[in-house]
Amino acid sequence: MDTLLFGAAAPAPPPAARSRAGALRRLAAQPGLDVPFLVLLLTLLCYGLVMLFSAGYAVGLYRFGSAYTYIRPQLLFAALGVAAMYAASLVDYHVWHKLAWPLLGVSLALLVVVLFMPEYSGCKRWIVIPGLGTLQPSEIAKFAVVLVFAHIISLNHDRMKTFLTGVLPFAVILGAVAVLMLLEPHLSGTLIILCIGAVLMFVGGTGLQWFALAGALGASAIAAAVVALPELVPYAMSRVESWQNPFLDPLGAGHQTIQSLYAIASGGAAGLGLGNSRQKYLYVPEPQNDFIFSILCEELGFIGAALVIVLFLLLLLRGMSIAVRARDKFGALLCVGFVVQVVLQAILNIAVVTNTIPNTGISLPFFSSGGTSLMMLLGEMGIVLSVSRQADAR
Repeated sequence: MDTLLFGAAAPAPPPAARSRAGALRRLAAQPGLDVPFLVLLLTLLCYGLVMLFSAGYAVGLYRFGSAYTYIRPQLLFAALGVAAMYAASLVDYHVWHKLAWPLLGVSLALLVVVLFMPEYSGCKRWIVIPGLGTLQPSEIAKFAVVLVFAHIISLNHDRMKTFLTGVLPFAVILGAVAVLMLLEPHLSGTLIILCIGAVLMFVGGTGLQWFALAGALGASAIAAAVVALPELVPYAMSRVESWQNPFLDPLGAGHQTIQSLYAIASGGAAGLGLGNSRQKYLYVPEPQNDFIFSILCEELGFIGAALVIVLFLLLLLRGMSIAVRARDKFGALLCVGFVVQVVLQAILNIAVVTNTIPNTGISLPFFSSGGTSLMMLLGEMGIVLSVSRQADAR
């Protein structure tokens, strides 16, 4: 009778439609992520992709016969990285407590494996994966060190003043990672990991007196490395001599620095215009990688270079704001570790390109060519966004 009066009842939606609707409701119920931080990230990423194509098409055409050699895979890794960043932002960051130690074990194993890989430019930094490209274990090691340090400190924050808790475990981890990376050799990556570890220990509450001891132990470790690995001495000394006066060997060790400085000087205030660099035509040896900032200075001038620096500075400030507002110490330490890693790497790269410090072979985050680095960076930023979802509103 009811059917006759009111018409046939509406059919129930199929299970797939109900499942999609439920997923959309759960996504809509997710707390909002930090929009200013996300906008800064995407701005840096887009800026970097444009500059990578401009800086790398000439050398790509010369070496491999295609102007899209570097930008094509970078676009793919950027898309995958953004997807990974969004996925990581949806996951409760506390899950990384359980994964910290396993990831450290994986990173140490990869650092051992890479020592048996073929050399490239005198270093063994990449694991060749047939059909897929290369994997750089040092990028995974940076990620793992931040996770483990944040994990240990958050569980033992009230005992960080003691040597057994606040120094020893961190010294063992950093020592193992540093030794394996020096064997590659990868001095710049070692320096970054040591600095990140020191920052996290300081923020986590390690007693200041232990940093003096760490300095003495670090000097001893360097001395021991010089004795045990004598091949590091000429490697490091050639970098220092080239830094002090690159014109001592203008066609050899000093060539890259000299051409980089020419590019920066040519840019002036407003630059030669996007795409109009002259130094990228096989004068700067790696315009798509470590020295991409010099091409940016040449094409976009002081204004373009200053914009890059301002974007990284704003990223640091916003990341620290998320850390301050984090629900717990673990989230705060994750934010500090990942954001400091990005900004520290940018500072060191710009310092190398401008010959402020010796050449360390370090890339510029979000700009330099490198799929492993870009995906790891975006994944790490996704964890920061996950922390921001649970942060206190201020």
